[in-house]
Amino acid sequence: MTVNEEALRQGFYADVYFDFDKSDLRPEATEHLATDSSWLSSHPQFLLRVEGHCDERGTNEYNLVLGQQRAEAAAGFLIENGVAAGRLQTISYGEERPVCVESTEACWQRNRRAHMVITGRR
Repeated sequence: MTVNEEALRQGFYADVYFDFDKSDLRPEATEHLATDSSWLSSHPQFLLRVEGHCDERGTNEYNLVLGQQRAEAAAGFLIENGVAAGRLQTISYGEERPVCVESTEACWQRNRRAHMVITGRR
């Protein structure tokens, strides 16, 4: 079992979702990120990459910027809740790494996310 799988098993949320064309954290996202910040605080050895993702609508350039804003919103919440900034890295993949490829609202919603990946130890 990988460390990411074990973290999920322990209640870590790998994804938080966003509304169309937004980078504001939803109430559900803040609840999930609060859980993640607690988990990360109790596991201070782990480093985390926060990936910003978008659905297929919009230009590549626009979606890269929006994805970065989403990643930074999630990382900012974690930092505000006690996770050391030096443990976090942000990156935007825009629309380039979808989890769903159907052109439907349900699919687009799954792609509008910040995805957390434990990348190593410090």
